[in-house]
Amino acid sequence: MAIFVQNYSKRRSKTGFCWELPENYVDMTKEDRQNAILEQLLVQESVLVSDLATSLDVSLVTIRKDLTELERAGKLYRSHGKAILINPFTNNRSVNEKEKLNAEEKQLIGAEAVRLLVKDDSIILASGTTIHALACNIQPAGRLTVVSASLRATMTLAADDNIDIIQLGGMVRHSSISVVGQYSMEILRGCSFSKLFLGVDGIDLDFGISTTDMREAELNRVMMQAAQKTVVLADSSKFGRRGFARISRLEDVDIIITDSKVPQTVVKKIEEMGIDLIIAGAAGMQQEHKTETY
Repeated sequence: MAIFVQNYSKRRSKTGFCWELPENYVDMTKEDRQNAILEQLLVQESVLVSDLATSLDVSLVTIRKDLTELERAGKLYRSHGKAILINPFTNNRSVNEKEKLNAEEKQLIGAEAVRLLVKDDSIILASGTTIHALACNIQPAGRLTVVSASLRATMTLAADDNIDIIQLGGMVRHSSISVVGQYSMEILRGCSFSKLFLGVDGIDLDFGISTTDMREAELNRVMMQAAQKTVVLADSSKFGRRGFARISRLEDVDIIITDSKVPQTVVKKIEEMGIDLIIAGAAGMQQEHKTETY
C-alpha cells in the first residue's frame, strides 16, 4: 500500500512541525518515504533527522540512508543533524553570471536603496551586482561623495558631474570587477561616511553576513568601521546561505534591503534582532493590490 505525504496530518513537535502518520498506515516504500521528506522540507526548509525518524516511524539509520541518497541526487543538503532544502554554501561566480540572477529584484533593491541618500551625502559602495544596480539609480541631490570598491559602479557614476568619486586602489578581483587589499583599506581608515552600502554572498542568522573571498571580507569590515550605518543589499536568494569568509555578525548591520520573496520566518527573526528590514517594491505591490480591489 503506497502512502503519500499528502495523506498526512501535521502536528507540532518541540522543534517545529512534523508529519503524523494516518491511522490506516501500513507501510511505505523507500520512494514514498523520500518524497515525504522532500515535501516536509518544502514546508519547513529544514528539519531535524530525529523528527523525520519519529514522524515516518523508521529508525535513524534508515532516515540517514535516505538523506544520503537525496543529497547525492542534489535534492537536499545535510548539516549538523538536520536536512536543509538548499545547499547553504554559496560559490564564487563571475559578475556576468551573477548579473543574470534575480536581475529584476536587484533593480528594485537598488531603487529602494537610493531613497536612503540625503543631500550632500557621503557614502561607501562595496562590490557586487546589487551595488551596481544601486549606482545605476543614483541621481544625487546636491553633491554626493562616493568611495567605491566597485570599478563598474565608478564607471557608471563618473558620467554625473555632481558626484565626487574616490576609487579605491589595490588588487582587482576579476570575478566581481572590484578591488581588495591593503591599499584599499588605508584610504578608508582616515575617513568617515554616513552610510556603507554592502553587497554580500550570504546571510545566515547564526553565521552572519559573508562573502566568498577572505580579502573582500577584511575590506568590508574596515568599510563598516568607517561608516555610521551599514546597509546590506541582498536579494532573497542570499538568505540561509554562507560564503567562505564571514564579514560580521548580523547584529552589526543596521538595515537590510531585500525583495518580497524572503521567507516570513526570516523577516520575523531579523526584526526581532532590531535590524530595519526594507522590502523593495512592497509599496508598489500594495498599491497594485488596492487598484485591483476597486
